[in-house]
Amino acid sequence: MAATAVSAAPIFVSRVKETKGRQFYHLGWVSGLDCATSSQGPIRISQRVVSGHRNTQVSAKAGSSSNGIKPARRCIVLDIEGTTTPISFVTDVLFPYARDNVRKHLELTYDTAETQDDIESLRAQVKEDLEKDVVGAVPIPTDGDREEVITSLVANVEAMIKADRKITSLKQLQGHIWRGGFDSNEIEAVVYDDVPEALEKWQAMGLKVYIYSSGSRLAQRLIFGNTNFGDLRNYLCGFFDTSIGNKKETKSYIEIREYLGVDDPSAILFITDVYQEAAAAKAAGLDVMISIRPGNGPLPHNHGFQTINSFSQI
Repeated sequence: MAATAVSAAPIFVSRVKETKGRQFYHLGWVSGLDCATSSQGPIRISQRVVSGHRNTQVSAKAGSSSNGIKPARRCIVLDIEGTTTPISFVTDVLFPYARDNVRKHLELTYDTAETQDDIESLRAQVKEDLEKDVVGAVPIPTDGDREEVITSLVANVEAMIKADRKITSLKQLQGHIWRGGFDSNEIEAVVYDDVPEALEKWQAMGLKVYIYSSGSRLAQRLIFGNTNFGDLRNYLCGFFDTSIGNKKETKSYIEIREYLGVDDPSAILFITDVYQEAAAAKAAGLDVMISIRPGNGPLPHNHGFQTINSFSQI
């Protein structure tokens, strides 16, 4: 099934309201663990009615199955682009902002430890790219003057953004640039209308919700902390990025399922708009749904996955 319809793009850049999101801690690959408990222990869902549906309590063995019965869902892992957030927000707002402000950001922060770390990460990536003859890669001097280094960095970053490369060094720098845009109220993140209600419902049901995106953890927190619906981070238990692995590789989802500690990986629901990511997650044993949103790319014929147009369908 393909989704090729494109809706009119909303205005994404507007004033951001100040919010007081809770503290998110860094634990291994994930920030913000755990929203429900102080450890990754058993999840218990209280008996209550949510949106007209009564949910029964789940025991400490909620992730296991017996007698062929499918295990109760314990965790939901969400992609961002094309799943919680329009692709157009990323391509038309975030990417251009990073591209247009990379030189300014580097000039203002060049001597900081954070930016020097970004530069070294990019230098290592570019060295690898040059060895592989990657288009757009230009050497970054190790002993050149400041302006020469910045100019070469800008050229590489622009080429990486144009190629939409999912590499940690680029995503780390982009997150630092976007932080300035969110702090100055130049950027407001956008999520689909059905997202906040679904997050609230899932939290009330005792489900733990995580984000897995190619964007850095910082960028993920910035997006969900500054949305058109306010700060949504309190509904999220943590953030995975490419430091855990490429989103199209099965081993990344094996790492996630091991980290979340469920007995049966099918108790984790992963939602994405990308077929290759869905296939990789399924191979790791996760339950998978594909998000069909306006502007998302086409899917292979007979892809075999359940599709949804809204989180209200879950």
